This record gives sequence, structure tokens and C-alpha cells, in this order.
Amino acid sequence: MNVILLEPVAKLGKTGEVVSVKPGYARNFLVPRGLALPATASNMKTLEARVKAREKQLAKDKASAQALAEKLQDQAIDLSVRAGEGKIYGAVTASDVAEALAAKGFEVDRRKLEMPKAIKELGEYTVSYKAHPEVSVPLKIVIHAQQ
Repeated sequence: MNVILLEPVAKLGKTGEVVSVKPGYARNFLVPRGLALPATASNMKTLEARVKAREKQLAKDKASAQALAEKLQDQAIDLSVRAGEGKIYGAVTASDVAEALAAKGFEVDRRKLEMPKAIKELGEYTVSYKAHPEVSVPLKIVIHAQQ
């Protein structure tokens, strides 16, 4: 079955591409989630208008992501956690980092913070915030024990 992708889908294609997939995958996953439409002549025409509007929106999103990246670039995040002998009681997660940034006035999505795993020791770490698929910002996190 041929479908038109409305959103980029990993390992399948980019927005606007016509790809061939199994009918069940299209019917049960892609179409209900709004990721694709069946490849018909009328859908191809509406897709062209959608792609133009989407390109404008993506350009705005990228500009705002770059502005956020410039503001976040020099920020260091200090987290004070309960710890004993170099080990943290619990862990520092992406949610904790997002809350610390929110306290500084930066609204970020915790799901876009790329942390390989939860941090369980004191020290300095660098994590990446992917504000946009083309804009990534390294963030310095300093974790120290509460006094």
C-alpha cells in the first residue's frame, strides 16, 4: 500500500514522501496517528499545500530554537542533592534538570534532554538539549551535595 508521509517517520521516510508499506501498518498505525494518508490524487494535492505551510512553521521553530540555544549556551546548572560519600541518594533525571532550568526562567521540554542515563554520582556532567532536529545545545550540569 502506498502512503504519503505527513510527518517524518524513523526508518521509513521524510515528510511528503510517498512510501510503500504493508496495509496493516498503514491502517493500524500510520493513518490513525496522523503520520500518513493513503496515496490518492486528491491527497497529493492537499499535501502540497500542507508542505508549504509546514515549511514556514519549521522555519519559525528553527529560529526560536536558535534563539533559545544562544541564551542557554552559557548557562551552568547547579543542582544541590542529598548525597553521602560521592553517591547520590536517588538519581538526577531529565525532569530534575528541566525543573532547574525552569527556575532560571527557561521553559524546556524534559523529553528533549539527551541524558544517556540517570546521574547517580556527584560531579560535572554535560548533557545535550535538542531544541530542534538541527539545533543541539550542550548544557553543563554541576551536582554537589547539600550542606
